[in-house]
Amino acid sequence: MIEALTDMPEGVSGIRVSGRITGDDIRSFKPEMDTMLAGDELRFVEVIAPDYEGFGKGGLVEDLKQGFGVLFEHHAAFKRIAVVSDMEWVAHTLHALSWMVPGDLRIFGLDDLEAAKEWAAG
Repeated sequence: MIEALTDMPEGVSGIRVSGRITGDDIRSFKPEMDTMLAGDELRFVEVIAPDYEGFGKGGLVEDLKQGFGVLFEHHAAFKRIAVVSDMEWVAHTLHALSWMVPGDLRIFGLDDLEAAKEWAAG
């Protein structure tokens, strides 16, 4: 499941992912994501819930397709991305792929969600 976080600071968008993400989940969330991507300066908080199980049917393909499209189209607009998770593999993966992420990237634990929001807004 993908859901928008509503209690975000001004100028910051947030999402929470949980369970197993399918291609249909990503396609269904696209209109909301497009709204979040409107603007000249993008600041994001992504919370990866403890029950996140990865991708289900068509999820990885759709994520890559939409994700690379967003990166190419909005590359210069990304300023800060805060990823909030207690899963060790998330931190390892982000460290390995951080060279591909535009803007500043920082990883926070789930207990530090408020700090992640403040940092993304800063």
